[in-house]
Amino acid sequence: MVSESLPLVSRCTVFPDQKSTLGELKLSVSDLPMLSCHYIQKGCLFTRPPFPVSELVSLLKRSLSQALTHFPPLAGRLTTDSDGYVYITCNDAGVDFIHANGSHIYVRDLLVSNDDLPKAVKGFFALDQTVSYEGHFRPILSVQMTELADGVFIGCALNHAVTDGTSFWNFFNTFAELSRGVKRISRIPDFSRDSILISPAVLKLPVGGPTVTFSGDAPIRERIFRFSRESILKLKAKVNNNTVKREVNGGIDFAELMGKHSNDTRKYPEGKLTPLTWLMNAVSRETSQVNPTAEISSFQSLSALLWRGITRARKLPASKMTTFRMAVNCRHRLEPKLDPLYFGNAIQSIPTYATAGEVLGKDLRWCAEQLNKNVVAHGNATVRKYVEDWEQEPRCFPLGNFDGAMITMGSSPRFPMYENDFGWGRPVAVQSGRANKFDGKISAFPGGDGRGSVDLEVVLSPDTMAGLLSDPEFMQYVSSY
Repeated sequence: MVSESLPLVSRCTVFPDQKSTLGELKLSVSDLPMLSCHYIQKGCLFTRPPFPVSELVSLLKRSLSQALTHFPPLAGRLTTDSDGYVYITCNDAGVDFIHANGSHIYVRDLLVSNDDLPKAVKGFFALDQTVSYEGHFRPILSVQMTELADGVFIGCALNHAVTDGTSFWNFFNTFAELSRGVKRISRIPDFSRDSILISPAVLKLPVGGPTVTFSGDAPIRERIFRFSRESILKLKAKVNNNTVKREVNGGIDFAELMGKHSNDTRKYPEGKLTPLTWLMNAVSRETSQVNPTAEISSFQSLSALLWRGITRARKLPASKMTTFRMAVNCRHRLEPKLDPLYFGNAIQSIPTYATAGEVLGKDLRWCAEQLNKNVVAHGNATVRKYVEDWEQEPRCFPLGNFDGAMITMGSSPRFPMYENDFGWGRPVAVQSGRANKFDGKISAFPGGDGRGSVDLEVVLSPDTMAGLLSDPEFMQYVSSY
């Protein structure tokens, strides 16, 4: 439903411009656990286009119809057969397109600076608080275009049992490409269903479907913490006991560059160079002496900083066991590898455990090392073990902070969130709705400056947020807008 604070201008169903020939796609062991999660709600804020809103609505409907032809599962519905297997039926049932009026809201109102996220953003998404199981009888995708006083917001609500972040942004990027008139899309999704993720195990669901595993009524505060490239380099150098700044291509070091090359389908920054040529040129520009033992990544360093700051703010007993969960992309971890644009969920959640006393009594590097060890160890064998364990006890993924000491990191600063030019320029911000938010939920976004900054959307209880904001170790690395 559209937020009551935003009047509905129009609503319609958009269908693919060509009939689907894809048939049914079986949900995988990575898809099925998401049936109890809310739809993903992410979108982009833009300045006003240089043409009338009526033309924009027509443009978005047309390009959405074209995008659905490339992504037929999004225009389908979920179905469960008599044996309990859940499928996406690509039946061209269509998606919702909503035009909402937010003309009392200005772009500047949404570009928060050192403050909690504005509540107005929550009205920019449809299917609010909808559980993914409801894709059996609701659209798998809903697109809402909100007209602002001096801009527009394009938000997508997409069933989490159908896509993860990689597939979500691949669709969003394609939608934008087609809107600006490209004839051939650059990211062709792979709909294969022939990997170990496709299992004979059956997930038994309650009558009427599962519900979310956390309380949506608990008080929370949401805030964006921005970390500039310079601040991240400083933090990473501290974690690695190393003062060398390994700068390649806007602040990404060579180790991260190699990892990015192995699992990144974005256009490369030097025109039409191939990924390999771009990598080699980046290496040749490296002028500083690289310490080969520095292995903790920027993202793991940031995660460790959060782990310590939030644990301290929660004032937990030293003996309390804390958990830091990180979602990892398994496409490149499996052998044989999945296509980088494999469509669906191909993620697993890696938990790292340590007592509050260890997190705060040891140093930042120790926390980062614990996270790093688990990420590095999560290769083909571990991915397969996770699949085997799930097959022994199929269940939905338990999102939440059940014991008061959990942190869950989602999304990724590597997602191409700002590569969404619909025809009049890149977004000025990326924002999310209310979906899947609870005390301890963190989402990582790339910074909008394109220079290697990272934005962390942090959701905490009011008391914990107040404690984090007054934490000197954490705040010294937070950059002002």
